[in-house]
Amino acid sequence: MMKTCISTYSFWQAFCAGRISYLEMPGKCKALGCSGIEFVVDDVAPDKTSDSEAFWTAVKEEAEKQGLETPIYTTGANFFQKDLRPEIERVKKHVDLASKLGIKLMRHDIAYGFYPGYEGVQTYEAVIEVAAPAIREVAEYAASKGVTTCSENHGRLMQDSDRMLAMFAAVDHPNYRYLCDIGNFGGVDENCAIAVSKLLPLVSHVHVKDAFWRDGMYPNPGRGWGRTRAGNYRRATILGHGDVPVKQCIQAIHDSGYRGYYSLEFEGIEDNLMAIEISMENLHRMLKEIEG
Repeated sequence: MMKTCISTYSFWQAFCAGRISYLEMPGKCKALGCSGIEFVVDDVAPDKTSDSEAFWTAVKEEAEKQGLETPIYTTGANFFQKDLRPEIERVKKHVDLASKLGIKLMRHDIAYGFYPGYEGVQTYEAVIEVAAPAIREVAEYAASKGVTTCSENHGRLMQDSDRMLAMFAAVDHPNYRYLCDIGNFGGVDENCAIAVSKLLPLVSHVHVKDAFWRDGMYPNPGRGWGRTRAGNYRRATILGHGDVPVKQCIQAIHDSGYRGYYSLEFEGIEDNLMAIEISMENLHRMLKEIEG
C-alpha cells in the first residue's frame, strides 16, 4: 500500500494565523489518514525562540505518539557561492540533526541563483561545476551518519528535468538521490508528466502538489498568481483542482516500482486547513484507484 504524509510547510499559513501549532500537526496528519509527517527545518526553530534541536525533538516525539513515521527532513541550501565552506558546514549540521532525530533521508536545495558579482557566463553548467563537489562532500558525510541526501527540482535555476539529470551525473554518488516534485516542473514551463518520467530511477521521495496555469498572452489574473520562467501564469491550489497531471505522474512513479511516501506540499491561497483536508481526500482516492 502506498504511503502518504504531509509536509509541515503545508500548514504554514494556519500556523502563522495561530490556528495550529507544530505539536498539533502530527495529530492532524494522523486524522487525515497519513502514516507519516515531513519536517521542514530552518536554522532557527519556527517559533524563533526555541533551540532547534529541542523543538524538533518534541515534534518528533509527538509524531511517534501518533504512530507516525518521519520519512524525510527537508532544509534549504545554496551551493553556488564564492566561499562554499561555511555553507557546506552549515548543511552538515542539518545532517547531524536529522541523524539525531532518526530520520534517514534529508533534502537540501542546490542553488538559488547567480551570486552578486558573478562574472562568468550564466549557464546551469557553470552552477553544476561549482555545486557538484560540495553536494558530493555533504552526501559522503551524511552516509557516515546513516542519512541519505537528496535534492528536488526546485529554484528555477536547477528545476528542469535535463538539468537535474546533469547534476546527478556530475555528483555521481550513491548516497545522493532525487526528491520528485511533480508540480515544480511547471514553473519552468516543462510538461510535468514527461519530466517526471525522465528521473524515475533516481526517486527517493515524492512531493505532490497542484497549480492552475494560464497563458502569458492574457492579462495578469491578479493576486496569488506568479510567473513561470517563460512568462506564463501559475497559482498553487488544492490537489486535484488544478492543471498538473497529478494522477498521471503518480501512476508513472508507481509503475516504476517506487513504494515510498507521497508527501502533500500545499502552497495555495485557499483556506489552509480546508485545502489540506480536500487535497488529502483527493490524494488517497487517486492512490486507491492506482493500486486497485
